[in-house]
Amino acid sequence: MTGPTSDGMRGQPPERRRATAWAWPSDGGGRADGSYAPGLTAAVPAGQGPAMPGLAAGRLYRAVSGVDGEARPMTDAERADLHDPLAAVFFRHGRFPMSSRELLAGLDGAGAVPEQSVFLVSESGQLPPSAAPGLHRDIRYAITRAERGRIPDLLISTGANSDPDTTFLQVAAWDAQAGHFNYYMRIRPAWVWTGDSWSALAPASRGHGCFDSHVNGSVVMKELKQPWINWQSMAATIRLAPDDPLRGDPLYGQVAGAEQLETTVKALVGRWTDARLAKVTAGGTVDRPDHLLRQLFTSTTVNLTSTSVQSATVRADGDDLVLPIGFWLNGDALLDDLGLPVASAPPRVPAALYLDSLSRFGFRMQERTSGFSQPGDTFFAFLVPEAAREDNDVVHRMVLAGILPAKFAAAALMVDFPNPVYSTDRARLMAYVPTAPTPAAALADSVADAITTAARGLPQDSPEARFAGHWALADDAWPTAFAARVDAYLGRAAARTGTPEGFDDLTRLAESRRRDFRSRKLNEFELTLPVTDIPADAPRLRMNEDATVTATAPAPVTQGATS
Repeated sequence: MTGPTSDGMRGQPPERRRATAWAWPSDGGGRADGSYAPGLTAAVPAGQGPAMPGLAAGRLYRAVSGVDGEARPMTDAERADLHDPLAAVFFRHGRFPMSSRELLAGLDGAGAVPEQSVFLVSESGQLPPSAAPGLHRDIRYAITRAERGRIPDLLISTGANSDPDTTFLQVAAWDAQAGHFNYYMRIRPAWVWTGDSWSALAPASRGHGCFDSHVNGSVVMKELKQPWINWQSMAATIRLAPDDPLRGDPLYGQVAGAEQLETTVKALVGRWTDARLAKVTAGGTVDRPDHLLRQLFTSTTVNLTSTSVQSATVRADGDDLVLPIGFWLNGDALLDDLGLPVASAPPRVPAALYLDSLSRFGFRMQERTSGFSQPGDTFFAFLVPEAAREDNDVVHRMVLAGILPAKFAAAALMVDFPNPVYSTDRARLMAYVPTAPTPAAALADSVADAITTAARGLPQDSPEARFAGHWALADDAWPTAFAARVDAYLGRAAARTGTPEGFDDLTRLAESRRRDFRSRKLNEFELTLPVTDIPADAPRLRMNEDATVTATAPAPVTQGATS
């Protein structure tokens, strides 16, 4: 849950996740230059990340990727600035637990954050063990610890079916005094502080180390909503062999459903967003407004969504599949947060067309590092990226706080709204967002004025002109006007989805978006996504408002932006 652990730390044995997707070039999820070599643990490109020479036992080190050349012991003053439960219970007292068992026992002994919840996740977890006996299953615990009746202050990520003394151990710890998360990892024989939430936003460390997944400084649960793909939940179970030793682990006996974790993660994202907004808008001025508005105009990160139907249960004469609303538009922002009065339901696809697409496009689950391959789709059908909760949360809370008018957020999101993720058109509008401190009361008007001024000299179908048209709508007219467009679009999409040609286009579009996701480090494991026979160099695609699918420009690069 707390994200990839390849912090780029050189000179130490791997105590990190087995990030199989990073082992391959861009067609399989790695870097395009091929700098990650196949293997059980992703290699670290030479010269990236802090060196970790000769860590001493009983020490807390600092190693922020992109900032620190090598790990160094934290000073007394730096340690004194850490006010989270991990620092308070352990590091201040010279205690350094080397396993999750020691860590949890130490918290119990101190009576600290006593409410514990345990969750289980694995990208291969729904595969029957008998069907893939040689597959390393990469089952992981996500453990939360909280004060009674409150949201958690500690989030612990560690291997479940690995030796607890040697598997990775990562902690995100909320510092209530500072108002941010601190990120730690154990690198034997010591612990390392890898940064805090603000490090995710700082130019030097943005997109590096753990902040290639904690892109905006918050905790991460990619598969956030029902059916909680890959998680043990009320929708699916992580499947174990009858004699799997994990069954005897006391933590396994405490595993709860991911539906509970969804609520927790949403609350934690909101807590960080509130603390962040309070700090960057203090005194009525927005510091670095571009750092906030990039979460409106771009996809700084994504979540993953799917239908709620298990792909193996689909029959040609069965019920239609309801494709996730997040595939069609940013429903969480436009419908739930901004309240557009849309009447249409998400389009459905006939089961027979879905099944035909699996064979026609060669869908399979494949892990090249192990040689595993199985025909078919992911456990839940039609997995695609959707707009991230953490992006939407920033926008929603800016609206609630009066920093942005709802109309401004809607006017931006309705630019290229059929492409809720990786939109080059919306990303283009970032050029008009100021980087200097700006009075909060003037922010929306200043950006809107800059865009509408530029629109006068541009074609009517430009992103600038579309935004200007939205912004010109009367304050009491934009919700119904936007809803009518969404309803018309979903109606056209429903008609096309029911045809072989139309659903083939949707399949190619979904794969195009999955390719965009594969190029991000948030894509840790090969078994997260299905593989198809669609060429890796196929044109990148976009959805149009008339529900046709056409080629488009390369995806904007925002996750690792350093400005």
